[in-house]
Amino acid sequence: ADVARGFTITSSRSSLAVSAAACRSRLYMSEWSDFADLGDDDDDIFNDSPPIGKMSELGYADENDPQEMKADIGANIDAPPVTWHGEPLFLPVGSVIEYSEENVEAVLAACRAEIGTMFGYSAENRGVGITGGVDFVELDGPTVVLKLHGRFWHQRPTVLERVGKYIQGRIPEVIDWVVEDPYELTDEANNNAD
Repeated sequence: ADVARGFTITSSRSSLAVSAAACRSRLYMSEWSDFADLGDDDDDIFNDSPPIGKMSELGYADENDPQEMKADIGANIDAPPVTWHGEPLFLPVGSVIEYSEENVEAVLAACRAEIGTMFGYSAENRGVGITGGVDFVELDGPTVVLKLHGRFWHQRPTVLERVGKYIQGRIPEVIDWVVEDPYELTDEANNNAD
């Protein structure tokens, strides 16, 4: 049994018994009459993002800014280049199409549109600093080789995984997906991107 502040608590394996003294105790509520401002609002923890309508140090809008403002800022930033200019091939997950460079490129183009918030292909995304893009490099047996460039909000391995799963969900012969250079998956590559 423990005794603390007039309470007797005994415990056993399956029960906890509180003495009658604990049940009769009074509960006093705090009052806030002496509450005062500490005057220490200069903590950086509360100033991580600029106020709405203000640009960050890097010249980007805040994620909470209006879409129009993000688009206006992003319109001044170049979109990631796209080297393939065919039609995107929008297919539901579970579709089965032939494994070919043309089909991988077409599905990748659809991927850029469908999970577009990960990439810098829209002015709104570029407006908040997402300038990243993904390109097809080659097929290496059942492996799709991709290239990541630019800045992403998500970790680069996460971006690669989402793109790879998207492609594999429509072309099941794809066994794996990799990047051209392992450096592309590092935080350093993301931090040094334009």
